[in-house]
Amino acid sequence: MAEEMKILTSFCGKYHPGSVEEYVALGGYKGLKKAVDMRPTEIIDELKKSKLVGRGGAAYPVGKKWDIMYGIEKTPKYIICNADEGEPGTFKDREIIYRDPFKIIEGMTIAAHTIFSQQGYIYIRGEYKEGYLLLKNAIKSAKDAGLLGQNILDKGFDFDIEVVSGAGAYVCGENSALCESIEGKSGRPRGKPPYIKNVGLFLEPTLVNNVESFACIPYIIEKGGTNYAGIGTENSTGTKLVPVSGNVNKPGVYEVPFGVTLREIIFGLAGGIEGEKEFKFAQIGGASGACITAKDLDIPLDHNALRTKGISLGSGAIVVADETNCPVDFALMTAEFFLHESCGKCTPCREGGAQLRKLLKELSDGCGTEKHLEQIENLSELLMKASFCGLGQTAPTAMVSLMKNFREEFVEHISGNCRAEKCNLVKKEAAV
Repeated sequence: MAEEMKILTSFCGKYHPGSVEEYVALGGYKGLKKAVDMRPTEIIDELKKSKLVGRGGAAYPVGKKWDIMYGIEKTPKYIICNADEGEPGTFKDREIIYRDPFKIIEGMTIAAHTIFSQQGYIYIRGEYKEGYLLLKNAIKSAKDAGLLGQNILDKGFDFDIEVVSGAGAYVCGENSALCESIEGKSGRPRGKPPYIKNVGLFLEPTLVNNVESFACIPYIIEKGGTNYAGIGTENSTGTKLVPVSGNVNKPGVYEVPFGVTLREIIFGLAGGIEGEKEFKFAQIGGASGACITAKDLDIPLDHNALRTKGISLGSGAIVVADETNCPVDFALMTAEFFLHESCGKCTPCREGGAQLRKLLKELSDGCGTEKHLEQIENLSELLMKASFCGLGQTAPTAMVSLMKNFREEFVEHISGNCRAEKCNLVKKEAAV
């Protein structure tokens, strides 16, 4: 049975999140103190040895990203921590923000020393109001201790961090939309190229990493990249924060080494299905992720293993659904989320998303036909291929996987039958 391996969360709940002295007493800032005596290329080499990939969803090698930024001569360079955690079922970054904010600040400061940046931003989800204040207090505490701001650790380098709050727009989790929002513009994705690394915030070179990614850095620098690479699997190293929610007995955030199976997470750490009901499906990687069935529960938490099954790890979130859930209802709920969060910039996402929601609603209400299923499939392909950014491109992912795994139930809705009796109830209420 899988057990947690607490590296990122080892300090969580053990100190006051506004006290840098307590963080240091636990062993914090050892990574930065070591890093300031290392050459940037040495830090990058350690990251490459660690095989760390971004934890925000794209899984891009962090060492490679920092190496590219180091090689860009244009200044100023900006660093952004993407803390805009807005997907349903995803709350892993909140664990670090609320309970160990200095780990983020330390990781960002190591990045600043590596790529020669003097200004960083933490773009936090608008709903994390307390987290916003916690980060601001932590930044002040770090400055007062000489660990941030001017002449850090008397090593002659300066780096400051500003916290910027979003306004609840999920699309701002996309890096270019995030930059637009920090600049005070409407949070809409930019065309690419040029890319963020060259023309990012204020049209300057910009490094963007996720909260969890930055939180990995202090450990890697302190213990060494080879040490970190020894945890997990060959292709997916280290640990992963996995938020588990839905129909489980023990929802929460679990830190596990890569390689444990989805079954071990759901039925071990998360305590199995509540009420001793049957497992039906689970969405992997947040709202933009695919839904798996029981036959996939023994897939290990590993980027390559999941990809072979057409599944992206994404944020790492797992939302569990038991036998009382309806795949059509779940698909409709997901479509409504993406329609609400669309920035409206491109027609496929704006109009296609609205039509997809309409078709699923009619199917849910028992008013669908075989033509509805065909149109849903065609619209999904259109969204995935023609949408401007990742929001529209991944919006149909859950629906496509659910229709593949539960097509019989989609067909049954044409005659007004819902096995879980969720959609039938909607129809009855509408008829009253």
